[in-house]
Amino acid sequence: MRIPTAPLRAVVFDHDGLMFNTEELYQQVGAELLRRRGKSFDHELLDQMMGRPPKVSLQLMIDYHRLGDTPAQLAAETTDIFETILDTQLAVMPGLLKLLAALEAHGIPKAIGTSSGPRFVRGCLGRFQLELRFEFILTCDDVTHGKPHPEIYLTAAGRLGFAPGEVLVLEDSQHGCRAAIDAGAYAVAVPGGHSRRHDFTGAAFIAETLADLRIYEALGIQETA
Repeated sequence: MRIPTAPLRAVVFDHDGLMFNTEELYQQVGAELLRRRGKSFDHELLDQMMGRPPKVSLQLMIDYHRLGDTPAQLAAETTDIFETILDTQLAVMPGLLKLLAALEAHGIPKAIGTSSGPRFVRGCLGRFQLELRFEFILTCDDVTHGKPHPEIYLTAAGRLGFAPGEVLVLEDSQHGCRAAIDAGAYAVAVPGGHSRRHDFTGAAFIAETLADLRIYEALGIQETA
């Protein structure tokens, strides 16, 4: 664990795979999209797509398999498939709710910086009444350059009113973690099942889950009861 060079005054959360099990669900959706076209959703393609904005990730899928679809067509089909599984399969990731409660108890502001679109993000947050617990939400619609470009985390730090080095960013993918590192934030990787193979060089440390006590230690706070 690398000690922060400045006191950490705020936290920015990624969304997919970090707060919710949506990366796991994305794999189901991607597999179904490609099954309908006689193609497979392999690990190489998944690595390329993880953490990217929807238009970029879907274009990567099109290019990888030389599909005749447009990103807009795949996006619409993706939304339809997701709607059939979110109500029954969406879940918060381990440690999320306790971490949110601890940040609130210590008066530490928090925000979301995600590559997903606003409708999808608010749909996930709304299912667990979480949206109002964040200062703001930045999505792919709020930036010109998606992850791994650092724009989203530079923007988040600016809106929070802190220098990037005073912001802890929690990310589950290498593209997202690279965006946080290049922004100058204190980046902590919290990989899921698939992204444990990713390269997190430059991260302050790799946490097991959001319940990892090193996150609390870096922030100088304790778990709430």
